[in-house]
Amino acid sequence: MKTQVGIIGAGPAGLMLSHLLHLQGIESVIIESRTREEIEGTIRAGVLEQGTVDLMNAIGVGKRMMREWQFHDGIELRFNGEGHRINMQELTDGKHVTIYAQHEVIKDLVDARIKTGGTILFNVGDVSLHDLDTSTPKLRFRKDIEGELEELECDYIAGCDGFHGPSRPKIPANIRVEYQKKYPYGWLGILAEAPPSAPELIYANHDRGFALLSMRSPEIQRLYIQVDPRDDIANWSADRIWTELHARLETRDGFNLIEGPIIQKNIVSMRSFICNPMQYGRLFLA
Repeated sequence: MKTQVGIIGAGPAGLMLSHLLHLQGIESVIIESRTREEIEGTIRAGVLEQGTVDLMNAIGVGKRMMREWQFHDGIELRFNGEGHRINMQELTDGKHVTIYAQHEVIKDLVDARIKTGGTILFNVGDVSLHDLDTSTPKLRFRKDIEGELEELECDYIAGCDGFHGPSRPKIPANIRVEYQKKYPYGWLGILAEAPPSAPELIYANHDRGFALLSMRSPEIQRLYIQVDPRDDIANWSADRIWTELHARLETRDGFNLIEGPIIQKNIVSMRSFICNPMQYGRLFLA
């Protein structure tokens, strides 16, 4: 197999890159370790900045987003039991943030790539990168995880596979510099079947820790609380989670937090990570 750009990872970065290349007449092949159902069904981030929305519309993948989105002109910062609204629209010459879930963006981009003849190979295994310092770098992988080993010859390779992917470690250790900051707290996040408790995002500072109220749709709330990253999610019952959210989000004027069944919960440790350089030979990290 041959292509101009081999892309590792069918997340938003890899899919967006593939479609942008297509619009410039450049061929690409995306390989992805998960199934299509997995990447389209995994609920992650849900806030898009104005530049992302503008780009999606400009390249023709924003129609469903424009039908289903929620946009916010501001945010609320809450501390000492009082809310303080920041009007971002006024402060940024009319810009706003858009609530549209990442897995919905992925659905739109996958659909666009398939309709325009793009190649996405899902559920691949044993991905490895070779000959990066030559004019014909190669990707080797197994289709359907345990299939025969295949080779994709490329002009360039884009590593859009994140922190745990195989791309970054292929930059030689003697030239790769990595900076990592691990924070002494984690975020316990939940998805709850309940309408949003507020029209815009709320970031709350409290003696018991940070809390964030967000949403994914008119029927689903996304909420976070600051916790010890070493804690076990099994220690957090629904009652304990809601009690903590009520305490951290309460206001003197009687804010009403709407509860509902928790359909997903997990604890994520927080860190910052930078790798330099982001190019080696014909490999580019994204």
